[in-house]
Amino acid sequence: MASAEFTVNNKVHLAMKISSFMANYSRELKMEVDIRRKGEIEKAMEFTERIKKVQKEAGVGLRKA
Repeated sequence: MASAEFTVNNKVHLAMKISSFMANYSRELKMEVDIRRKGEIEKAMEFTERIKKVQKEAGVGLRKA
């Protein structure tokens, strides 16, 4: 979520030639949050492994049917 927020607020718009954050607050955007937190990446990797396992089990079930 923080990554998406940063991207939207920091994007320079063609019509305005400045970011929405700069237009609203007259300063550059600074985030004090590490958007690359290790815990979230590990959770995503666990999810990926779980999905791979489910897909493999579904494939075996379909071959038996």
